[in-house]
Amino acid sequence: MSEVSTWNQLEGIEMNEDRFLTLLAKLIGETEKLQNNPAQGLIPQEDLASNHVLAVLEPFSKENGGPLEIERVTFVEGRGNVIIKYPGTTDRILSFVGSHLDVVPASPDQWERDPFTFSKEGDLLYGRGTTDCLGHVALITDFFATLAEMKPTLKTSIVAVFIANEENGSFRGVGVDQLSREGYLDGLKHGPVYWIDAADSHPCQGTSGVIPWKMEVHGRLFHSGLPHKAINSIEMAMDALNYMQRKFYADFPRDPREDQYSFTTCSTMKPTQVSCTEGSLNQVPPVCTIQGDIRLCPFYDVKDACDALRRYAAEINADPCATLQGDGTGPHGPHSKYELPEEEAKGRIELTIFDNENGIAVNRQSEGFSALVSATEHVLTQVKPYAIGGSLPLVRDMQNEGFDIQIVGYGLSAKYHANNECASLTDLKKATKVLAKISSLIEEKAAKN
Repeated sequence: MSEVSTWNQLEGIEMNEDRFLTLLAKLIGETEKLQNNPAQGLIPQEDLASNHVLAVLEPFSKENGGPLEIERVTFVEGRGNVIIKYPGTTDRILSFVGSHLDVVPASPDQWERDPFTFSKEGDLLYGRGTTDCLGHVALITDFFATLAEMKPTLKTSIVAVFIANEENGSFRGVGVDQLSREGYLDGLKHGPVYWIDAADSHPCQGTSGVIPWKMEVHGRLFHSGLPHKAINSIEMAMDALNYMQRKFYADFPRDPREDQYSFTTCSTMKPTQVSCTEGSLNQVPPVCTIQGDIRLCPFYDVKDACDALRRYAAEINADPCATLQGDGTGPHGPHSKYELPEEEAKGRIELTIFDNENGIAVNRQSEGFSALVSATEHVLTQVKPYAIGGSLPLVRDMQNEGFDIQIVGYGLSAKYHANNECASLTDLKKATKVLAKISSLIEEKAAKN
């Protein structure tokens, strides 16, 4: 077989629809035990999903006389990652990374169909994980099975990495972070790395960083009929959040490069949850807790934003009456004060910043981006790169270490983490052709060099 016909053969790969749908149905059938939210007691067992992946690929493994090198890498029992390699003859590598084996929780009573059972209605494939991200796992597994059946001689190794624990960052040392820490991803620097965990079939050229935070506001409990004896933690929390948001948007305005990368939203700081001390309606609560996140454009660094949050909190705590108009002159009336000298009481906030990640702006001059754009346009007849306020784990760190990180995905963004999650079979079949065209372009370049 000539080198030219080899990369042309790669371009001809198409989805084996029966194999893909059969595998996806089995993966969706495990999703009740793949839900990831430790706060709800949901700890996924990703091996339940990867067992089905391995069963499809086992006939093509080196141990069974096939070309595929397959390894399950486990750091926490039952929660393995899977690395698949179709070896080439040089150190050049093309990799598809980031498709994950866990899912976000689903509430069956809020769905129109069972979220943990696969169903097909026309072109739409329903079930938790069809878009994020088990549809990608099944797609890439089928791609490697077809590649192994063809057995082309390639200069470029093609690698896939399916990861555990993507949907929750509170537990470390399980998934891609530990794979990177222990060197399993180092070899991927020798070529483009396509992070397959986005949506809508076009290149994602940027994501935002994420900084989860918690602000606990401490006031003074008292009878609501004597508000001058209380420090209202709810009112102080409202004012503290307003103060911090105004400061944040002044310090982190929209960067001109956000328009160049087609970011719809600028950096944002917002609350997403609120609670207060339980009590009767005639009590001013002593503690109010607001939690939320910052979504930071990749042209700012999360360290600077974290430092800014801490500075805002320190300014409030130094003089809450002045910074928040907590002296009776603010919007909550003359008896809403955040310091009561006669009671030796002063309101304060406690700020907690959780583990955070930088966003990424991909290298649009790289080989990987060029191949992705060309392949997308070849298959879809158009290409519309975009950027989003969502975040992905580790990608910025990998880019800083020299990886050519590119991002794409083939589910439906309108169904991401949503009730009645679904994906389009047509889109996923076209995705196979895009991955095949990328592989062909990368292999052609390797063969000609």
